[in-house]
This record gives sequence, C-alpha cells and structure tokens, in this order.
Amino acid sequence: MATFPTTAPVDDPQLSGGDHGSLPPAGDGGFEYGPGYFDIRLRRARLGLIVGLTGILMIFISFTSAYVVRQGLPTLDMRTGALVLDWLPVRLPGLLFINTFVLLLSSVSMELARRQAAREGAGATNVIADEPPRPADKISWLALTIVLGVTFLAGQWVAWRELAASGFSIASSPSSSFVYLLTGTHGIHLLGGVVALLAVGVASLSRGSAKSHAVWLDVTGWYWHFMALLWVYIFALLKFVG
Repeated sequence: MATFPTTAPVDDPQLSGGDHGSLPPAGDGGFEYGPGYFDIRLRRARLGLIVGLTGILMIFISFTSAYVVRQGLPTLDMRTGALVLDWLPVRLPGLLFINTFVLLLSSVSMELARRQAAREGAGATNVIADEPPRPADKISWLALTIVLGVTFLAGQWVAWRELAASGFSIASSPSSSFVYLLTGTHGIHLLGGVVALLAVGVASLSRGSAKSHAVWLDVTGWYWHFMALLWVYIFALLKFVG
C-alpha cells in the first residue's frame, strides 16, 4: 500500500536583514521605509495642522464678532443714568506698520527654508536609512526667520507701551481692551511658532532624518504663514473698523 508523507519541507523563515527577507525591512527605527512614506507623513501632518488652525481661526472670528458688535452697544452712565456710547477710537502707533513689514519679511524667509527642506526630504536617495539634512544650507533661513519673529514680538511690546503712555491702557476703554486682546492673543500664538522654529533649528543641527525635518519644517512654515496673514487681518481690522 502506498503511503503519503504528512509533512512537507519548507524553507527556513528569514529574518529581516537590510532589504531582503520575509518581513518588511526595518530601518531608522522601522518608521522610515517605503518610497511613499514621506508623502504620507506630510499629508498627515498637514491635516493635523489644518485642525489646529481651524480652532485658532474660530477664536479670532469670535473676537471679531464681539469687536464689531461692542462698538454700537451703549453703556449706562452711572452719574446721569443715561445710555451713552463709550467706544473711543484708538490711535494706533506707527510702529505697527514696521512690525507688519517685519513679519511679512519673516514669512518670505520661512518659505525659502521650507522649500529647501522639502527638496532635501523628497530627494533623499536612501529611503531606509535616511541621510541627515545639511544644516548649513537652511539653518541660516531658519535663523533669520527666528530673529525676525523675535523682532516683531519686541516691536509689539514697544507698541503696547506707546499705547499705554498715550492713555490707552488695557482697562481705559472697551476699544483699547480689544486692541490688547487681539494683538496679545496673536502674539502668544506667534511666540509658540518661534518656539517651534527653535526646536526645528536644533533638530536640523543634529543627525536626524532629512524627511522628518522636512515634515516638521513644512508644518511650522505653514503655521508661520497663517500667523502672518492673521496679523495683517487684525491690523486692518483695528485700523479701518475701530
């Protein structure tokens, strides 16, 4: 009677070693593999940025609505018992024009740094063990952006002091309170962008992934552009609607 073997020989399983084996090759911690992984990370990071910027945009939309409505609302004068309009036009310091130019210039330098990092990340030849970025090429643009951002914040502080010296403190009138609220909230968000740029700059000096640095620089770059456009909107609102 014929007999049949119950088992069949199989090849020994091979562990991942480089680009060969039965398992996906693991390189750079197992997170930097696949030719399209850079694009996937970039899309995910931008999606997260859009969600965050939507929240910030809603905050300033609510501030704008309150700013416009409050202008036409009367208040009760405790001395006379009559309803009066207490909205006083705020004379904005001329320094705000210079600050606006500084922030727009920083947006240009930010875009140059972002595009350069994107070219390096997309052009990395070794997908598994990614090459580190060349910090000497783009750290100068990052440094310039950071310097301009800090200059803008310092200029805003000087402008606030000029407002206070001219009699428009935070509590002097509803109009001046809104000026400090809008510019101060924007300044806090921009300061967060400066901190993020400092972190990216430090990472660019270390031996890290060029693709990872490109993703982070892309996200912070678009955030910075949003802050620049948001400031132009705030400045125009205070200048022409106040």
